[in-house]
Amino acid sequence: MMFKFDFLGKYFGKFCEGASITLGISAITVFLGIILGSILFFMKNSNVKIGKFNPLRIISSVYVEVIRGTPMLLQIMMVYSGSKLIFGIDISAFTAAIIAISLNSAAYVSEIVRAGIEAVDPGQLEAARSLGMKNSMAMKLIIIPQAIRNILPAIGNEFVAIIKDSSMASVIGVGELMFSSKIVQGATYLSLEPLMIAAVFYFMMTFLLGRFMGYVERRLKQSDIR
Repeated sequence: MMFKFDFLGKYFGKFCEGASITLGISAITVFLGIILGSILFFMKNSNVKIGKFNPLRIISSVYVEVIRGTPMLLQIMMVYSGSKLIFGIDISAFTAAIIAISLNSAAYVSEIVRAGIEAVDPGQLEAARSLGMKNSMAMKLIIIPQAIRNILPAIGNEFVAIIKDSSMASVIGVGELMFSSKIVQGATYLSLEPLMIAAVFYFMMTFLLGRFMGYVERRLKQSDIR
């Protein structure tokens, strides 16, 4: 079987354009996911009660379970279709993908934040309290800076996962890398070769990001030793 890659000269720019959109979607959604995930974590650990119930904790727990228990593809399609039907807002496919993937990422990031903070020695918080610090100040000045070192590698893994999962946005017409490969398939009448090129692009993005995050993690460990 002979593979034909002579189309690359004409369509290489299309793959590069799709890869740049994929990276853009991933960077934006990871950033928003970190913010929303942190909010979910603090909601889950809040002490606000109405009677015997803690509404913030219930809302955040239900949200995390629902998001983690349903496919991202379904969530993307529901945001894209539901925004018009339910809220009367006609949003673009790109915006719908950003919203859906960010909401999905937030559920996972909230658990990453929880695990990172719980990994910090509880004695640190007790020591801060004994010095007269409030919980909020102790979290801000002592716990969170240490937790970031625990969280960062997992956030890197989440970034890698989103780069790959963002391919699902192609089903609603977002012009990311997978969508670009479909366009090239239609233009060249080749089924496999455009997908192979897309696979190379995905691998390069995730490989380089993984190596960068590994470098950052080693630097953080070296600073701990010092």
